[in-house]
Amino acid sequence: MIPLRDRFNFASAPDSWGVLDYPGPSWNQSYEKMLDEMVEAGYTGTELGPYGFFPTDAKVLKEQLGKRNLSLLGSFVPVPLGDSASTQAVVEQIRKVGGFLSALGAPFLVLADAQSKERDLISGRVPADDSAGWTREQWKQVAKVVASAANVAADYGLDLVFHPHVATYVETPAEVEKFFDVTSASKIGLCLDTGHCVYGGGDAIAEAEKYRKILRFIHIKDVDAKVLAEARRKKLTFDQAIEEKVFTIIGQGSIDFPAFFRVLAKNNYSGWMVVEQDVKFGATRVLPAVSIAASLKHLRGVLGQLATATVP
Repeated sequence: MIPLRDRFNFASAPDSWGVLDYPGPSWNQSYEKMLDEMVEAGYTGTELGPYGFFPTDAKVLKEQLGKRNLSLLGSFVPVPLGDSASTQAVVEQIRKVGGFLSALGAPFLVLADAQSKERDLISGRVPADDSAGWTREQWKQVAKVVASAANVAADYGLDLVFHPHVATYVETPAEVEKFFDVTSASKIGLCLDTGHCVYGGGDAIAEAEKYRKILRFIHIKDVDAKVLAEARRKKLTFDQAIEEKVFTIIGQGSIDFPAFFRVLAKNNYSGWMVVEQDVKFGATRVLPAVSIAASLKHLRGVLGQLATATVP
């Protein structure tokens, strides 16, 4: 019998320091200091973050991670899945990142649809009638790209998982279900992000149960329900909601993490989790190093309280 607290390993990620998907002021931070702060907080792994923030020389990054005993888990790769004109560029980007991850021994390639202006304008408020969704032809394109991504991942020995994301065409529970129906032949798994799930109108606990057979990676975020409600009322974009601090230190938001971990235990989930708090660079009330430490302390406390629960 394996104690619940021994089933999980916790990693951090650059987005908790405000590192955005594209170069900007947040990229000027010292990545070495960031890695040091992860270790000091108690984490044993990290995600790559946007390609180009950490060194793109695999030898250099491997040395930096190795001397801190940090594992590299994977990389978040957002691409315009429904755009047929971008197919070649999308596959090339997946192959570039996949090759880099493979060289560093990372297990996951985390695929997502890229954020778009039209979906950002209705983020958290997507109509239920599918009027703002992809067309049938675009869904066919999605299936084609995911199949190509699966082949690339297989070439590099990576586990391909999909991350439903706010301000993209796969945000709501209905869209997530459609995605996995359309791409089922690829055997792609789910990377469940608890924060994005709630923002998109879902229930993280229910989704963990629903997709238990393909749940292979988890991003842990917490959500301030009052800020989210205000973001919907004011029709804020996703970035504006982040600036308003829609994501919180784990344990200070609305997600019931004891219930979440009970579902994971029941379904024999084990492995890595990436603990995140999307923030705007330079606009945090609490320093990232303090925030990520507090989040991990809370999660360990939750697991400690559930320590009597064991699974085979």
